[in-house]
Amino acid sequence: MREIVEKILQIDRELARRKNDDRLAAYNTGERVHEKQLAFHKCKKRNRWVFGGNRSGKTECGAVECVYLARGIHPYKENKAAVDGWVVSLSAQVQRDVAQKKILQYLRKDWIEDIVMISGRKDAPESGVIDFIRVKNILGGVSTIGFKSCDQGREKFQGASLDFVWFDEEPPKDIYIECRMRVVDRKGEVFGTMTPLKGFTFVYHDIFLNGKNDPEVWYEFMEWADNPFLSQDEIDALEATLDEPTLQARRYGKFAANEGLVYPEFDENIHVIEPFEVPKEWQDNISIDPGLNNPLSAHWYAVDFDDNVYIVYEHFAAGRDIDYHAGEIKRICELLGWKRDRVRRITALIDSAAKQKTLSGVKSVCELFYERGILVNPEVEKDLFSGIARVKSYLNTKNGLPNLYIFKGCVNLIRELKGYYWGSGDAPKKTDDHALDEMRYYLMTRPKKLPPKPPKTAQQLDKEKRIRALNAGRKKGGLG
Repeated sequence: MREIVEKILQIDRELARRKNDDRLAAYNTGERVHEKQLAFHKCKKRNRWVFGGNRSGKTECGAVECVYLARGIHPYKENKAAVDGWVVSLSAQVQRDVAQKKILQYLRKDWIEDIVMISGRKDAPESGVIDFIRVKNILGGVSTIGFKSCDQGREKFQGASLDFVWFDEEPPKDIYIECRMRVVDRKGEVFGTMTPLKGFTFVYHDIFLNGKNDPEVWYEFMEWADNPFLSQDEIDALEATLDEPTLQARRYGKFAANEGLVYPEFDENIHVIEPFEVPKEWQDNISIDPGLNNPLSAHWYAVDFDDNVYIVYEHFAAGRDIDYHAGEIKRICELLGWKRDRVRRITALIDSAAKQKTLSGVKSVCELFYERGILVNPEVEKDLFSGIARVKSYLNTKNGLPNLYIFKGCVNLIRELKGYYWGSGDAPKKTDDHALDEMRYYLMTRPKKLPPKPPKTAQQLDKEKRIRALNAGRKKGGLG
């Protein structure tokens, strides 16, 4: 019996040794998992970013993604027998201390075929600077993980053909563009993990705002609370050392731009929802901000029985004539089964500027829409600051849930909400706000939302009861 127990203990010790030696096998397993890391690995988009605070777990998922791909063991993607990728750091020193260190932690030594060093010894690679690692792929080939630093300059990033690039922190724009060129012919991917400390950079505009509506762009914010392995005591200690602007970046991964946002209440995780079939009874109105050379923006609005507003569809296009826009509005109405008036016309709100004559001087935009079966109402409230206050009241979540939800297909409105910020004066910057304007017109046409009346006190209820009894007595006695 003692001999059997000893063998069991020996097996347990061996399993524990293997688990410690194979950190990848223990990654995000067990009772506690990092859900946002898993979301990053599961995402099939080819341009993925994690904006995270320090110690939120962002670098871990970048390193693991590289090892998954190189070993041919990615749990959520089609694997290849051999891949080539780069790990891009800001400098050689940062490479050694951060990204390179993480990669080595997740690569078992028996998985490594060879290491080529820039400096230091290959038998102690963690102490030097690595050029590239050749990794045994379980499908039979050999993969390469190369290391680059931004201080080498753009020219050092030319020529290669790659399957992936991982940016550990934000690179200069020219290096980012060069790396994207490296993955084109293999239909590869780029992904980045960073703390956004540089303000309104190209990452803010091209990734966070996704100004070009690239369908391959995906991002996630990661903060300390998302990391299940970070203790609350450690979070409290870190938070106590930071001022508010620094805390927003280093805890929540938020861009510095958020300090100047007009609508800081807007949160994609709350206000943007998956589309669903909207009941006919909820259909309310269409709102249009006209533009022929500038973008014309139109959205379809629905309201549920609790007075919550849903923005369910979007038309947004520039450089097209009135026939095109009218045709698209009709097509979308047919698609949605949208309501019409008694004579089968589509009704909509529109900016009052549409009453003015067009450049031809013959007819106004209102008249042109009317001729095409779209009855537009230009009588909208355009006061900017009252409108902003009304939008904020619908976005507000202080008393629970908001009263405004946006279907995720309305990408231009979502982009404008995220990038609308105050200018040097008292007004917002007048750029990229066409969708915001017509949303404001629509919300300003709705009855002003009043706060709920407080419940009546016991004394008020008793007083009303006595008054009702007194009135009833008078009527019975013929005194009414």
